[in-house]
Amino acid sequence: MGVGGGVGEAAAVSAAEEAGKDGEGPGRGWRVKVRLRRVVGVLGVLVAAAVWVGMHCSIRRTAISKAEEGLVSMCEERARMLQDQFAVSVNHVHALAILVATFHYEKHPPALDQDTFADYAARTSFERPLLSGVAYALRVVHADRESFERQQGWIIKTMKHEPSPVQDEYAPVIYSQETVSYIEGLDMMSGEEDRENILRSRASGKAVLTRPFRLMSNHLGVVLTFPVYLDDLTADAKEEDRVKATAGYLGGAFDVESLVENLLRQLAGNQELVVNVYDVTNNSNPLLMYGSEVPLGNPSPSHICMLDFGDPCRKHHMICRYRNKPHVPWSAITPSSCVFVILMLLEYIIYAAWSRYDNVKEDYRKMEELKKQAEAADVAKSQFLATVSHEIRTPMNGVLGMLDMLLDTDLKSTQRDYAQTAQVCGKALISLINEVLDRAKIEAGKLDLESVPFDLRSILDDVISLFSSKSREKGIELAVYVSERVPEILLGDPGRFRQIITNLVGNSIKFTEQGHIFVQVHLADHSNLATEAKVEPVANGMNGHKNETTAVATSVSCNTLSGFEAADSRNNWENFKLLLSYEKNEMPYESVSDKVTLVVSVEDTGIGIPLDAQGKVFTPFMQADSSTSRTYGGTGIGLSISKCLVEIMGGQINFVSRPHVGSTFTFTAVLQRCDRSAVSDSKPVMLHPLPSSFKGLSALLVDRRPVRATVTKYHLQRLGITSEVVATIELALGAFSGRNGHSLASRKLPCMLLIENDSWSSKVDVPLRSSLLEMKQNGQTPVLPKIVLTAAESDKLKGNYAVDSVITKPLKASTLAACLFQALGITQTQLSHEKQDSSGSLRGLLLGRNILVVDDNKVNLRVAAGTLKKFGAKVECVESGKDALALLQIPYKFDLCLMDIQMPEMDGFEATRHIRAMEAKANGEADTGDDSEVDRATRAGKWHLPVLAMTADVIQATHEECTKCGMDGYVTKPFEEKQLFQAVQKFLDPGMST
Repeated sequence: MGVGGGVGEAAAVSAAEEAGKDGEGPGRGWRVKVRLRRVVGVLGVLVAAAVWVGMHCSIRRTAISKAEEGLVSMCEERARMLQDQFAVSVNHVHALAILVATFHYEKHPPALDQDTFADYAARTSFERPLLSGVAYALRVVHADRESFERQQGWIIKTMKHEPSPVQDEYAPVIYSQETVSYIEGLDMMSGEEDRENILRSRASGKAVLTRPFRLMSNHLGVVLTFPVYLDDLTADAKEEDRVKATAGYLGGAFDVESLVENLLRQLAGNQELVVNVYDVTNNSNPLLMYGSEVPLGNPSPSHICMLDFGDPCRKHHMICRYRNKPHVPWSAITPSSCVFVILMLLEYIIYAAWSRYDNVKEDYRKMEELKKQAEAADVAKSQFLATVSHEIRTPMNGVLGMLDMLLDTDLKSTQRDYAQTAQVCGKALISLINEVLDRAKIEAGKLDLESVPFDLRSILDDVISLFSSKSREKGIELAVYVSERVPEILLGDPGRFRQIITNLVGNSIKFTEQGHIFVQVHLADHSNLATEAKVEPVANGMNGHKNETTAVATSVSCNTLSGFEAADSRNNWENFKLLLSYEKNEMPYESVSDKVTLVVSVEDTGIGIPLDAQGKVFTPFMQADSSTSRTYGGTGIGLSISKCLVEIMGGQINFVSRPHVGSTFTFTAVLQRCDRSAVSDSKPVMLHPLPSSFKGLSALLVDRRPVRATVTKYHLQRLGITSEVVATIELALGAFSGRNGHSLASRKLPCMLLIENDSWSSKVDVPLRSSLLEMKQNGQTPVLPKIVLTAAESDKLKGNYAVDSVITKPLKASTLAACLFQALGITQTQLSHEKQDSSGSLRGLLLGRNILVVDDNKVNLRVAAGTLKKFGAKVECVESGKDALALLQIPYKFDLCLMDIQMPEMDGFEATRHIRAMEAKANGEADTGDDSEVDRATRAGKWHLPVLAMTADVIQATHEECTKCGMDGYVTKPFEEKQLFQAVQKFLDPGMST
């Protein structure tokens, strides 16, 4: 029963005895139950033992039966193979007899003699490996004995080497193999056994065998005799005809022991069997041909197989038995023992289950309690994320809303640029808040991508704006370039694409102290920036450097954006120029598919990634080492999220990094084409419109770095300005004057001269201005070009040098346009007009609409009211759910209600439930037609006021709760024009509602 069972039973008996002291009845009943359990236990043991014995005997009988079947199979196989090999040897002897008949009797004179026979027999002995030798005996009648002996030169002798006595006929050996040459001249008919064989063989025409005897090798063997006839006889020839035609006898000695031994050696299982071969012609006295007569120690099953060696007068058989008595197989012990153990365990389990029942019940209660605690913790976590998101987004809604309202006022170009930059930074902060939530969504598999039209170049400008101040502080060259072949409008998720770029550029800004950060976007078909990026093949794995201490950037200036060495050796001017040639010389890109695969590369010249840390770059919350986190900060989640987003977009991300040189991250993204003409009002494209006032203008760019000059040309081209590049100011002056063989490619003289900061100095300030004035006076240039300097610090340089304007780096289209407006004196009316047109569709929806805004935050009320009024809506604001219910009485005077979720006294969920209950009651009364309660206007249609939640939460549970309480949708704080348009369109657009 086991130790546990015994202890429990003893305790039970002790308890029963204690109870029996107080009352004899209960104690006696308990002792009876204990005895009954003991009896049942003993019976269980006996049943288990009986089952074990029965299974053991049954399995053992089955195993022995299988062993006997295996013995029969192996014995039959050996007998069959022994017969086959013996038959092959007999056939070879028969062939030799035919040879003798052919060459000794059919050739005149005979072509066979002793030497020839011995040589042939020796050379063909490999065909008769089981024969110790062959010999030919000639049939000689007594009348021919004297002439035969005179011809041979010897007399016929008996087996005892004595002169043969007179008899009717003799069979002296005239040809013999060298191995049995000692029988040459002996009369084979002088032996009783041999004489009997000879007579039987010539009478039957078949091979006959002698009984076993000892060969010269001391092995047991038999002699095979074949008759040799002078003429061919038919199969049914008579005995006297055969005797008359007999010319001689061919015999061979078989080594039976070697035959059987070779056979058994070739077969598997030889060590398990004992094989004996007997001549049983005389059943009463069988003759052993192979094996041992010593009896085995233990009797074992045996099997007898009959052998047919071709002689019908002699009988043979083979007896096979196992060398040792078959062991009892483990299969006869293990299963029965396992069943016995299982039965005993079942008995113990049943016995112990009673005592374990209460413990299991208590464990179940604790598990239920822990489950409730875990569910509560999960709800608390979601509520915490929702609360944190709401509390952070609420003030950000006010900041971004006020900035948006500020941008609607009349601002100077610089002020507008600052306000737009602040707005972009605020939006980026919101996206950073979402990163932690995004990671949770990704892990849960609930992250879905949008599919809306967007302008890729505008997104990159926003990212540049976000990091512009930090790059100026560090003195880093921050630039972006987008290939001309990349479509202007793409269909995808702009927010997630911006998030990937922001994470990569943010990391580059964080870990780069000098040099540059360069973002490139090309089509995958023409880009040499493959996702599986590799540095030049080297033996050491670090571009020729043996360790990290030597893998540093050289002091030699490289032909890159800033002149510093890049991690990916392919990102040089030669490859960049090759990409530019694709854009200009190849046929326009055409594809049957609407999908576009972009290759985005973010290159920096920062500290790089240590080799031992490159394998965990994309691991969440992991950084290169602990010092990195302390020195540079960060959570280590950005790259992990970026990798997940890239994979969701159908792309891949990889990197090339060299310690103390820099890193280059490259990813692909699969997007869809979207023509501007195909964009409908239902999917508006939120663009940052660029002014068209600069179209047709031209500029001359002075820059000694071709990559940087190409980036500047890219931004000028976006504004419609054509440009040409020269390396020095001297070449620029030569291009203006046409001297020294220098001339512009276009005949139109440039209206501005853009000079890179490192090409400018105080020595060329006044001389440049003087040279340009002189050219104007000489009539070489009708208009004095504006001198514009590109540098990181605009105010300081403009005050020190005589230039018309300074463009602040990093370059982006809006910054460049603002500076050129100021330098060229162009008004910005067209830009305002374009912005006004971009919101026309939303104004058409909200114009004249009565909208109720419910929010307990006065700043949010002000922002929401200002945004809605900007588009022509009539707005009324209240600060609580109760105040909203007071205004929302049927019949409604509002077309839409925007309601905050988290409010004191009555939140948005409860207020919405009250509104839906009121509407259900009114609609029910309208169906009954009670004129005392509902007027005709109420009965005209079903009442349903569109209620949209203004939520700062981005948790899926919050959105589900909005739908559950009866809200028609939600607008995430801070909401934007596109989001607001999509939310209200289906409620306020007559075309959509029908």
